[in-house]
Amino acid sequence: MNASTIGDVAKKNWLLLVASLVLGAFAGVGLAALQPPLYTSSTQVYVSVDLTVTQSANDLLQGGNAAEQRVRSYLDLVTKSTVLEPVAERLGVTRRSLATQVSASSPSRSVLIDITATDPDPTRARDIANAVRERFQDVVEDEIERPAGSDASSVTLLVTEPAETPATRSSPSLRTNAVIGGLLGLLLGLGASATRMIFDTRIDGASDIESSFSPPVVGSVPFVRDAADHPLIVQHANRGRAAEAFRTLRANLRFLDNGASKRAFVVSSAQQSEGKSTTVTNLAVVLAETGARVALVDGDLRRPRVADIMGLEGAVGLTDVLIGRFELDDVLQRWGTHGLSVLPAGSVPPNPSELLGSAQMQLLVESLASRFDYVLIDAPPVLPVADATLLGAITNGVLMVAAAKKSKRAELAAALRAFDIADVRCLGVVVTMTRSKSTTDGYGSGYYREGVHDDQPAASPAPRLLA
Repeated sequence: MNASTIGDVAKKNWLLLVASLVLGAFAGVGLAALQPPLYTSSTQVYVSVDLTVTQSANDLLQGGNAAEQRVRSYLDLVTKSTVLEPVAERLGVTRRSLATQVSASSPSRSVLIDITATDPDPTRARDIANAVRERFQDVVEDEIERPAGSDASSVTLLVTEPAETPATRSSPSLRTNAVIGGLLGLLLGLGASATRMIFDTRIDGASDIESSFSPPVVGSVPFVRDAADHPLIVQHANRGRAAEAFRTLRANLRFLDNGASKRAFVVSSAQQSEGKSTTVTNLAVVLAETGARVALVDGDLRRPRVADIMGLEGAVGLTDVLIGRFELDDVLQRWGTHGLSVLPAGSVPPNPSELLGSAQMQLLVESLASRFDYVLIDAPPVLPVADATLLGAITNGVLMVAAAKKSKRAELAAALRAFDIADVRCLGVVVTMTRSKSTTDGYGSGYYREGVHDDQPAASPAPRLLA
């Protein structure tokens, strides 16, 4: 995991990381509060060597200062039985338990020795430190460093700091435990976030598609809370963020396959409920707003939705034209005051793939492309059936729709592979249901939060049959 990956994990899961940090800090403080407090008291002695008494002064001076050499050996002596046994007997404890409470240290290149004692009772910690220091002095001056036949010791231990009763506990430290707990919580949160990202195969958003797939992202439509009730978003909330996102998609669509003799596009998705029908109907409306002549065809002969979304009668339509029951102009319905015409799916046939892959369908697309500036076909999902692939082969290509936090990477990849096998072009991907909070000015891909829209719901214009 590199720095960039960690940054992505932190950005996408910042709320979890903050919660983990806070919970870890509180856990550390709680653990510290439950533990019994310990108090530490220290005393310090200065090691002084009297060379006039020492009978082997030349040996002591070899390799450095004699006192410094003594200090290094004295540090281990503090916790030996010779020093601790009498003190333990006096305090009524075992030498082994006393050894866990006492330690000795010395600053580098120093003749000072610090003797430290720790105990739950601050007064007892002071007494232990002083008692160990007194016994240590006696052992060094009277037993170890007194030459044979001499009344004076070659080493003197001078007390520079006697042990005092500590006013505050030394451990556990609330601050230290809070910091350590917070860091551990943050690491656990980061690990959980990374694991979640590894096992979460859903598409996160536009950046996820751009980094993982070759087709460009040509549009990003924010989540609209009441889209199920009002799928024609550009009419229901004309100035909302989602409506502006469809206008951005319209602008990008003009550059796709620019210069082609026909402008016929299929809109599909890998699976159901990713927003393809909502996308294609809204895109058709905003294209017609510019004065373009647009034909919207419901090519989903299995679960047609275009007629319902547009508020049209869908009893007759595409299937009736393909089997020769009606002429195209008889079932093509004009919608609104602009140049949008809608061809519903008609009755659901028993053989949708055969009809969509027929020569009649190809002739119908060519006829519509010659009469309209844009032909948009709503196709079934790619993975369950082959209909979208068949339609893509007779048009400029396919616009794939993928829903953020819902569509899976593997399914989108499988759909794109199906296009490659059939030599069908995927012109781009439209990401729907995005929940990015980066956009605050109402344009682009932001989370459309408003429960009450800027515009009052507009009534759908009454459809008219073409003469």
